[in-house]
Amino acid sequence: MKTKITLLIAVLFLSYNYVAAQANEEDLNTLSIFSEYAKAKNYDAAYKPWMELRQRNPKFNRAIFTYGERILKDKIKKSSGAEKVGFINDLLKLWDERMQYFASKTKTGDVLSKKAQLMYDNKSELGASDRSIYDAFDKAYTTDEKTFTNPKALYTYFSVLVDLHNAGAVPVQDVFNKYDDITDKIERETNNYSKVLSGLLAKETDGTALSSKEKKIKKSAESFLNAYDKISGSIDSKLGILANCENLIPLYNKDFDEMKNDAQWLQKAAGRMSAKDCTSDPLFFKLVNAYHNLSPSANSAYYLGLLKDKDGDSNGAITYYNQAIELETDNIEKAKILRKIASKFRKSGKYGQARSYYMKALDADPSNVRPYLAIAQMYASSANNCGTDNFSKRAVFWLAAQMARKGGSSSTAANYMAKAPQKSEIFSKGNAGERINIGCWIGRSVTVPNL
Repeated sequence: MKTKITLLIAVLFLSYNYVAAQANEEDLNTLSIFSEYAKAKNYDAAYKPWMELRQRNPKFNRAIFTYGERILKDKIKKSSGAEKVGFINDLLKLWDERMQYFASKTKTGDVLSKKAQLMYDNKSELGASDRSIYDAFDKAYTTDEKTFTNPKALYTYFSVLVDLHNAGAVPVQDVFNKYDDITDKIERETNNYSKVLSGLLAKETDGTALSSKEKKIKKSAESFLNAYDKISGSIDSKLGILANCENLIPLYNKDFDEMKNDAQWLQKAAGRMSAKDCTSDPLFFKLVNAYHNLSPSANSAYYLGLLKDKDGDSNGAITYYNQAIELETDNIEKAKILRKIASKFRKSGKYGQARSYYMKALDADPSNVRPYLAIAQMYASSANNCGTDNFSKRAVFWLAAQMARKGGSSSTAANYMAKAPQKSEIFSKGNAGERINIGCWIGRSVTVPNL
């Protein structure tokens, strides 16, 4: 009897393994079929086998969700009306399933922000309110801020909050607080990518060839930095008149006595007033001095430099600006201060000093090439003042084009080249290949192009 029971158990065990093996083989075949279709971007053909495996065994392989996202996005793109809404809701459901079945291999903040962005992009189809969309973004940010890094999603998150304020649903202080959160987040991400890119650029400068993996990392870092740069400007534009001096000054005056011992609050208040050029108001003086007394730092020294500039004390301003540079130990942050100082000099027409600080910024952070564009603009605007005749004046545009190319703007470089002497003029002058000295503050030389 005992032997019969043992045999029965063995048969059942083997039968189970056989059935499981068959099921596993079927799942593998189905996975292979829809994966090949998806790789070829034949999403219509991939849909049916993909859905079969998703419904039968969603835990089988993460590819169900990786390819499933592409398949459903294609369906959404090609459909309309109720059918489109169905696919949108199914994609939202798919992301929930991914977090359920592959939690350890899923970036929660990234996925939740994708859900929120999809809701925003299809707001009218879903009948979604600004509040529900904002809450979805806020859930992503508060649940897993670390992996909420998509530039577009960060902008939309803030944009929807401003819309809620404009509708009278949230106070302006909430908008300012979220502005600080998101701009700080962008700054951290920018710093991280800048450090990665600077390391790779230094490697290239040393003559070391990048591996294929490093080239991909470099391209990704450049792409993210470009995107973060664009949304930073968009976020400031969205904030718009909410952060003008007329709103900021009474708001910070009201809170000053209560917050005057909070260094972080003082820093942000002074920073926002500086960014909006509210530095002539006595409140800015109070903020900066309170901040510097509490926590002397690179930022507080920079703001004191601004005050000296406002008083017409250029030497005192330079002293504080240089102090700000010395106090900052992080090269990325140092470069930001250097760019701010350079920008102040550029706006006041002190181009020689501006260029000096822009070049120092490039030394500190070679991954940020915007200073080259600023230098190019200064060269171009000085052309009429930096030559002895029409030819030498317009030769300045060759220098401007060189800087623009270094700044990554081929269109700006082309515009400057069009303003420089053309081949017929070079031929008439007979100076192809010669070096021309550019006078005034520029103090550089440029080679006339060969014909």
